[in-house]
Parts: sequence; C-alpha cells; structure tokens
Amino acid sequence: MNSFIGRIEILADPPGLAKRAAEWMTATVLAATGPFRVALSGGSTPKALYELLASDAFKDRFPWQRVSWFWGDERFVPYDHPESNYRMAREAMLAKVPVPAEQIHPIPADGDPEEAARRYERTLKEVYGVPSLDPARPLFDVMLLGLGEDGHTASLLPAHKVLDERRRWMAAVLQGRPEIRITMTYPVIESSRHVAFLVAGQTKAAVLRRIRAGDSTLPAARVRPVGELIWFVDRAAAEG
Repeated sequence: MNSFIGRIEILADPPGLAKRAAEWMTATVLAATGPFRVALSGGSTPKALYELLASDAFKDRFPWQRVSWFWGDERFVPYDHPESNYRMAREAMLAKVPVPAEQIHPIPADGDPEEAARRYERTLKEVYGVPSLDPARPLFDVMLLGLGEDGHTASLLPAHKVLDERRRWMAAVLQGRPEIRITMTYPVIESSRHVAFLVAGQTKAAVLRRIRAGDSTLPAARVRPVGELIWFVDRAAAEG
C-alpha cells in the first residue's frame, strides 16, 4: 500500500462534474502560451465533458486553434466503429468546433496492432522532438483519464505485462479484453503537466475507496505524473 496521490474535487453529479472539468480545462489552456497538447480518454464521463466544450457555453471561449488532440488509448477497431474512442470524441466535440484537421492525431487502427502502436509512438516522438522523455519538459499539457471498475485506466489492465513497460511509449494490449487495444504506457501518461481523472457513478465507489486507501495493485493508483494530479469525482463515486 502507498499513500494516495493527488487532490480530489467532489461535484454533486455528472453534469456538475462535466461543467467543472470544462471550466478547469478552458482556464488551463487560456493560462498557457503557445501550442497545447491534450490526450483524450474514452468513456461516458469524458463524453459529457467533450459535448459541453463543443456547446454554446464554451465553444467560443475555448482556443481551439492552439490545441492538438491525441488519445490515451484506443480499441483496435475501424474509426467508424461504435466502440471507437476516436469516433466518440469526433462526434461529441471535434466535428463541431473549429480545430484544424492537422491537429487531430488519432491512434492508428489498421494493419497489425503492434505496428500500429509503433506508428503512434513515432508520431508522439516527432511531436516531442526528441526520442527520450525529459521530466522538465512534459509531452502533454493535459492528460484526461477514466477509471474502470477493476481499477484500470487507459488500457493499463490489472496484472497485465503492459504495467511494467517503461521503454515503449505505446503498447498493443492483445489479451485481457474482448477486443485488442492500443495504449499509452505509464512513462507517457506521466509526462504531463496536468493529469485529470474523471470519475462518476456509484459503480466506481468501491474501486475509488481502494485507490484513496493507497492500493497500488490497481493500475490507476500507480499514475505518478511529473505535474499535478486531479480527481474530478461526483458524489456517488465518492460515497464513503
């Protein structure tokens, strides 16, 4: 067991969580100078955030021209598949806002999954400019993460060998789920100025209690970014 890392903000319900996260994210981008890189998460809770950012309440305030978009993980399915994280983010947000097409960087989902992971790793290294991560110069400005009921985040699955990967930036996850997935590894996730977990619903309460108690067997509990770590949590998930 390790001590809990990060700070928690508890919001009343999922809409309140989405609004707070949208306000935080907009303020974080506006406070920065120059290009800004965001890694997106799949899931229903992030989807509510994306829809809100694309709504009239935030669309005109958010500096879309300065932000480049990446994905923390992806199911190895075509981009038009209902389970595609890219499709979800595109339909919820990116297709509705003035973001330049060249600033959208989905994870490849064609060909061989191992090669697709290597292709995205090359993309990240080209964006970063050098092949090795420097803690003093984070790759991402904002990393959005979800939390599974089993404690996984991105596609870092419990007891999977990908948890021990420290050299590769991206990895194919061939076992552990019905579909193949591609995920960022810990070193890349942790190379972030701000990491934000978005957690909503009573079904997440038990695993969140374990994380808050410092249970380092859970993949989400092992995230140690070079910058700040925030947990945006609704009241139902924070129960107990």
